[in-house]
Amino acid sequence: MGDFLQLVRNENIKVYFRPRTYIMAGLLVGAVILISVMWLLLSGRDTTMWTVAYWESFILFLLVTIFSVVIAAVSVAEEFTSGTIKLLLIRPWSRSKILLSKYISVVLFAALLTVLLFGSTLLVNWLSFGLFPSETALAIQEQLPGQENMSSLQFLFQFYVMKFIALVVMITLAFMLSTIFRSSALAIGLALFLLLAMDIINSLFSLLNYKWIDYLLFTHLDLTRYIGHTTIDGGMTLGFSLGILGLYYVLFIALTWYIFDKRDVAG
Repeated sequence: MGDFLQLVRNENIKVYFRPRTYIMAGLLVGAVILISVMWLLLSGRDTTMWTVAYWESFILFLLVTIFSVVIAAVSVAEEFTSGTIKLLLIRPWSRSKILLSKYISVVLFAALLTVLLFGSTLLVNWLSFGLFPSETALAIQEQLPGQENMSSLQFLFQFYVMKFIALVVMITLAFMLSTIFRSSALAIGLALFLLLAMDIINSLFSLLNYKWIDYLLFTHLDLTRYIGHTTIDGGMTLGFSLGILGLYYVLFIALTWYIFDKRDVAG
């Protein structure tokens, strides 16, 4: 167990040793500050910190997903590109442990960015707009989608939980692509294309009236639609969407481990 933890630590060092990690984190926090300052300058304090925090989270979680997908997409493919995969294989660790350590480091990075966004939106907007809004701000506060019968903090927490579940599925897909393709550029490009084309794909399939569309991955990635609702889109439930995402997750994991285990990695 200690050897495996050391392997995970080594993979984390690879992630956090590179400047790109801190550039990503800086861009994320900088975007939060920029939006809050612009909101403050343009609209003043006649709003609540929760409203601004929600819209920042809604907009900027895409950055979290993009950054996490990039790290996942290069995790394995970069080892092939640089040739360091051979050095990993001569060490006394199985291929499964090597792959699992890489996957854990990717999920931890995604979790760190998620927590960073959540914390920075709360802190920056608390400093900008205050924890206790004015009567004017309360009077004009907009009701966030699905916030009925819950506090703003509870709503925001549910929003992040739903987003993170979908994020784990997306980075698992990107991690699979990283394992399949030896080119990190190809893995990144394909992963980002699937991510950014998700809304277009959903819109196109929504025009078709076929039952099998309910079982497509991209139909279920926006779990935030279930906040405050038991069913959406003509009867789909949260349990059904989680089940579909779970099936795809297991499929991605199984393919990733099978391909990495059978491939001539040292070739």
